[in-house]
Amino acid sequence: MSDTLIRGHKDFRSRYVAREGEFLQRLASEGQSPAALYIGCSDSRVIPELLTSSAPGELFVVRNVANLAPPRGHANASVGAAIEYAVGFLKVAHVVVCGHYGCGGIRAVLDGLGHLQGFTSLTEWLRSAVPGVDRARAMLPEEPTEGEVLWRRAVEENVVEQLANLVTFPSVGEALEAGKLVLHGWVYDLFSLDLSVYDVASDRFLPAEQVLLR
Repeated sequence: MSDTLIRGHKDFRSRYVAREGEFLQRLASEGQSPAALYIGCSDSRVIPELLTSSAPGELFVVRNVANLAPPRGHANASVGAAIEYAVGFLKVAHVVVCGHYGCGGIRAVLDGLGHLQGFTSLTEWLRSAVPGVDRARAMLPEEPTEGEVLWRRAVEENVVEQLANLVTFPSVGEALEAGKLVLHGWVYDLFSLDLSVYDVASDRFLPAEQVLLR
């Protein structure tokens, strides 16, 4: 596998760098100024730059299991550090939290974290997804835990929960109050390949095309 990745880098140099070498050199010398912080899942099928047709330098990306943004003060400060750096120093104008249907991390929370015996780090990490999953259960009390409808709603509510967590960071709150930052909640559908966007006014996820037409 490592040979495949190294050959892939060689292909990157011969194809992409051959066309965009000057642009990449400019990025290296002038520094980064991304427009958005993108917080997404580590799932290998959900690639932010590919899904958004973004070029190098346009997105400041954080990926982790279940696209979590734990609140300020969480024991794992890695995501918090990225949030503070992107908003406080890089001055991004947008923060996107993107979940996806079929998320294994959310499935694990639905099944109960007790199933993850022996995986202590994963268990502790996924606790930040519990509030959103519990809210989905409360909304759909008749839906079976193993059902697709509940799983999809849990993915959505987890995104909404992480948006709320972002506001616990002073730099985010200050930028929002100053009108310099906008938060976005997205859900990508692995099956239909469509994107849904959270609409605060209606408290639901709408097709991205419908949001663009507003």
